[in-house]
Amino acid sequence: MDCQPGSSGDNSFSTNLKSKKGYELPWVEKYRPTKLSDVVGNEATVSRLDVFAREGNVPNIIIAGPPGAGKTTSILCLARTMLGPAYSNAVLELNASNDRGIDVVRNKIKMFAQKKVTLPKGKQKIIILDEADSMTSGAQQALRRTMEIYSKTTRFALACNQSDKIIEPIQSRCAILRYSKLTDAQILSRIMEVIDKENVRYTDDGLEAIIFTAQGDMRQALNNLQSTYQGFGFVNGENVFKVCDEPHPLLIKNMLDHCVSGNLDEAHKVINHLWNMGYSADDIITNIFRVVKTHDMAEYVKLEYIKLIAQTHMRIVQGINSLLQLSALIARLCRITIDQPTTAT
Repeated sequence: MDCQPGSSGDNSFSTNLKSKKGYELPWVEKYRPTKLSDVVGNEATVSRLDVFAREGNVPNIIIAGPPGAGKTTSILCLARTMLGPAYSNAVLELNASNDRGIDVVRNKIKMFAQKKVTLPKGKQKIIILDEADSMTSGAQQALRRTMEIYSKTTRFALACNQSDKIIEPIQSRCAILRYSKLTDAQILSRIMEVIDKENVRYTDDGLEAIIFTAQGDMRQALNNLQSTYQGFGFVNGENVFKVCDEPHPLLIKNMLDHCVSGNLDEAHKVINHLWNMGYSADDIITNIFRVVKTHDMAEYVKLEYIKLIAQTHMRIVQGINSLLQLSALIARLCRITIDQPTTAT
């Protein structure tokens, strides 16, 4: 059901761009939190950062977690809270996936650490390194020495997806905080705030599609929401999957239903249809796994399905990504319920 009064979502892309004003800034940036209390999810870890900000005694920190969980945003909020008006002069933000060589550490980082800045008593300058796990080994070794020399005046905050790619000498000098994926409820609460402020017209299945495609990534959710609304003027399931161009979960669910009932021919028709639509084997196998996790089937069947899907995914990643590989998976899935029809407990 359409949750906002008005017309259907058939407006053209060009008409929508002309009719909407003030959307030059991506919603990811427009609605990026500026206070730690506004950060969604990972409450226990964010509360530790809040204590650091209030007391001013910030250690060097590493925040590790999946994309879109709020790592960089949390660090920026911490810096704003702690430094106040001095924020613009006392914070250096670098994306290590671009600036990741040893020259950056020797020049940009070292020069900023040496720079004299007027700060409140007991506060330090902050150097933020985003995607720090992309830094070369040489750069990380140089960074270790810089952290030691300027420890009285400068603090380092590193955001990364995998903390084990940071060398151990740096890990031992930092407090390591771990973020987890955001839950569906947390993503829904934030996108509903954005929808209210932007007067977005939507349906319930549109919100479900946004959350399904985001998979715990707030950045992805907001980007998909904005792209769908600016493209179609209306957020429903069909439009979201057009923008994201992923195999539709209802098709995947239909295929799994046929597998559970042992109907190989009908299940293969769905896989063949998805393949002919141009989806890659990786896209298809990824969405099969996402859907099977919440599919209503016997527990022993679900566990066997997940095992077989994982084995097929491994082969696809290794390069064996043909339709035959997916067809073989469907045959194995059907065989489980055909061979063991009475083993459910």
